[in-house]
Amino acid sequence: MLPEQLSGRAGRAGRPGPAVKVVVADDEPLIRAGIRMILNSDPDIHVVAEAANGREAVEAARSHAADVVLLDIQMPVLDGLSALPELRRAAPAARVIVLTTFGERENVLRALEHGSAGFLLKDTAPAELIGAVRAAAAGDAYLSPAATRHVVERLASNRESARAEEARGRIAGLSEKERAVLALLGEGLSNADAGRRLHMSEATVKTYVSRILAKLNCENRVQAALLARDAGL
Repeated sequence: MLPEQLSGRAGRAGRPGPAVKVVVADDEPLIRAGIRMILNSDPDIHVVAEAANGREAVEAARSHAADVVLLDIQMPVLDGLSALPELRRAAPAARVIVLTTFGERENVLRALEHGSAGFLLKDTAPAELIGAVRAAAAGDAYLSPAATRHVVERLASNRESARAEEARGRIAGLSEKERAVLALLGEGLSNADAGRRLHMSEATVKTYVSRILAKLNCENRVQAALLARDAGL
């Protein structure tokens, strides 16, 4: 999406509107200068203050009534992730974009959990940085492709966890022998092979399988095998 499409401001519709007020928080002066230069190149954006740590960022956002705060994670006094809750209290109208070189999943998730409106890595292209600020100011969330991947992975992980919990609940009523047979179904073993592994006759295993299918409300061995895999047997 083009930066112009990301902006929800009146100025983009041909009517002059107030510039987006941005606070840049980073402990490296050179990084702050570069971000200021990029953002101030857009007539709809104005960097109103810089901060060298999280504590200064909170105060600057409050005193300047910032629309957007670009917040580094690794800073002295108060790091970016710890500053996020304070920013939400001191400047509730400000939208926070976490900007960092540390793109690990946990940082992305913690930032989002604390109410950030976006997450960008410092190698982000200038046009994407401008677009993210405009999007945040318009009330939208903005995640870099890398951050989006982390979120999608976590959602998938959450679904897998829920499925595993459900499966463990379903097999909780099985006896120890039934669980052993179910585990071998999960490995794809036939009744004969399972019998040899468990020192049972094939007929006995077949009886256990029928009982397992009934208890788990599974229509066939494949469903039972999938359930065994989900439960971690």
